[in-house]
Amino acid sequence: MTLTAAQTDRAIGTLVASAAGDALGAGYEFGSAPYDGLPRMIGGGLGGFAPGEWTDDTAQAMAIARVAATGVDLRSTEALDAIAAGFAEWYAGGPSDVGIQTAEVLRAAGRHPTAATMTAAAKAEHDRSGRSAGNGSLMRTAPVALAYLGPGEQAALVEAAHAVSALTHHDPLAGDGAALWCLMVREAVLTGDLPTPGELVGHLRDPDRWLEVLAEAEANQPETFTENGWVVGALQAAWSAITHTPTPVDLPGRHLRDALATAIGIGHDTDTVAAIAGGLLGARWGVTAVPLAWQRILHGWPGLRTIDLTALAVRIAVGDDPRTWPQTDAAD
Repeated sequence: MTLTAAQTDRAIGTLVASAAGDALGAGYEFGSAPYDGLPRMIGGGLGGFAPGEWTDDTAQAMAIARVAATGVDLRSTEALDAIAAGFAEWYAGGPSDVGIQTAEVLRAAGRHPTAATMTAAAKAEHDRSGRSAGNGSLMRTAPVALAYLGPGEQAALVEAAHAVSALTHHDPLAGDGAALWCLMVREAVLTGDLPTPGELVGHLRDPDRWLEVLAEAEANQPETFTENGWVVGALQAAWSAITHTPTPVDLPGRHLRDALATAIGIGHDTDTVAAIAGGLLGARWGVTAVPLAWQRILHGWPGLRTIDLTALAVRIAVGDDPRTWPQTDAAD
């Protein structure tokens, strides 16, 4: 895929800003620390994270990103097996904070799963609990969007988002939410604007429902969406934070920082809402809008830092060694 310099900046921003939102929100999750409206990478939180350390949200995203960076189609058995193995590798390390639903699936799938066995474990967990539309597959979905930036690849993107979601979340609603957010991230990377959802929901199975979901987010203030532990609530919280945060006239890129502050201010699952919002904000504003103070200390499983996220994003989106980018001189 040939990208302009600006599009490449936004592709990188997708991974970096999502990870930054995750690390920022980690310290405030479910009231772990008081919040004064300005997020800081304080660490702590439910998992006792170091300042700048991302949580399970980005760790799972990295398992996906490492596979996507090889250029394999994420819908293929080869890719899905590798992603399942990555999830298992991460979980075997004993992460300090894992969503209940995801933990149950990964425990049942075992140390050496295939995509088929993990997907079956996800279905079994859904059958046991009666629900599996948590926010756990939405929070990690940003890398999937970068793998399908080419012309006419929206349908493939939707299929891939569903397949990756289903590894741990059997409910199609979780896959729909992941697919919609991927479509929105894709549009922002390519155009440099926040997407118009009405132009994207036609790729989903129930477009009217998702139009209503997004319209509700736009019509209500972000603090409305405190029930953000499930896919719809988390997506609405992120979209409401983004659309209700003013864009500064003098420094438009500050919208990324300000909207993440709004997202974290909603409370409850702060790291996840900020990770979701960060993926789309980074796709809109690029990595150059992510404060360097955040980038310098950003890190997490499997021993990666901001420079590694940059390389992964370029390999996924451009399909080349990062030293060859950008592939065009145009900045827009």
